[in-house]
Amino acid sequence: MTADLPRPTAATASPVRIVGSGLLGASLGLALRAAGVDVQLADTSPVSLALARDLGAGTIPDPAADVPEPALVVVSTPPDVAASVVRTELAAHPGAVVTDIASVKAVIAAEVLEGASPDDAARYVGSHPMAGRERSGASGADADLFAGRPWVVVPTESSSPAAVAAARSLASDVGSFVVQMGAAEHDRAVAVVSHLPQVLSSVLASRLNDADETALDLAGQGLRDTTRIAAADSRLWTAILTGNAAALRDELVAVRESLDHVLGAIEQGLADPLAQGAIGPLDRVIRSGNEGAARIPGKHGGAPGRYTEVTVLVPDNPGALGRLFGEVGEAGVNIEDLGIEHSAGQRVGLVRLSVVPQAAAGLEAELDRRGWRVVAR
Repeated sequence: MTADLPRPTAATASPVRIVGSGLLGASLGLALRAAGVDVQLADTSPVSLALARDLGAGTIPDPAADVPEPALVVVSTPPDVAASVVRTELAAHPGAVVTDIASVKAVIAAEVLEGASPDDAARYVGSHPMAGRERSGASGADADLFAGRPWVVVPTESSSPAAVAAARSLASDVGSFVVQMGAAEHDRAVAVVSHLPQVLSSVLASRLNDADETALDLAGQGLRDTTRIAAADSRLWTAILTGNAAALRDELVAVRESLDHVLGAIEQGLADPLAQGAIGPLDRVIRSGNEGAARIPGKHGGAPGRYTEVTVLVPDNPGALGRLFGEVGEAGVNIEDLGIEHSAGQRVGLVRLSVVPQAAAGLEAELDRRGWRVVAR
């Protein structure tokens, strides 16, 4: 048995006060406590607060006791109330740095700074961990939620170097890598990589409400992939989308223009599929999508990898997937990425193993030799 490696000492000073004990707040509390940081929890909902405490995300300070003042306050509330909570915490804890982790930044910073004293303005810095799950609330909390994910630190012109350093240390202590940018730049970025995908996924999923059951029985992995995030918390996302309305509007207008081109081509094709102008726009939108998808960073944030998929039919039995992974490892092949598609009405699934191209043929032959059914490319 190997000894446990010593845990690095956290740079974040104790205690940290977390206001808001939902998914992000509770996950942050779990991560900080795992790093040896004392966490105080606060929430307007006694039930949510008690659940986060019982899950181990932190303690609930006794208002009658002599409670240590926090060195850092993290506001983990929906964006529509974040600014007012930040201002309350700045006033209540004059020695603490205060950061909010809402997913919009410009509108919150403007409200926080409006009429703020120079000292309060210096102690405030925005931030935003690019992490989350479809499940909301503390019941979905995970101490590893932030591990390996970007954490955007968004200083204002008034943020002190000490406040910025505190936000950066917080992100590093929970396993995130820090990206620093301005509020407007942040809001434009998340509009295209986070908020637009949410809207499009929700709109697409809403089209399924009137679909026939027989059509839904034909659903494959493509539909599941594109509607996965449609299970999001509607109240939270309504606040996020309205908080970033300006940047999101620009993205939606561009999408509408693309859809108009597609619709125009489809309408021409109804009369004559080969009519001039009926084919080109469809081809262009698909090829443009190919190019955009190729720009998404690949493994470890590097350039997108070019892998070959080896597809294997796996029975829906306990241990089958683990056995497949083990035998791929025994073959000396590393799985670079993974996808699983469940066959409708069948107790089998298609497992797509992404491997480096030079390993694909040998892996297929080895899995076939071991009795796996490999689906031909």
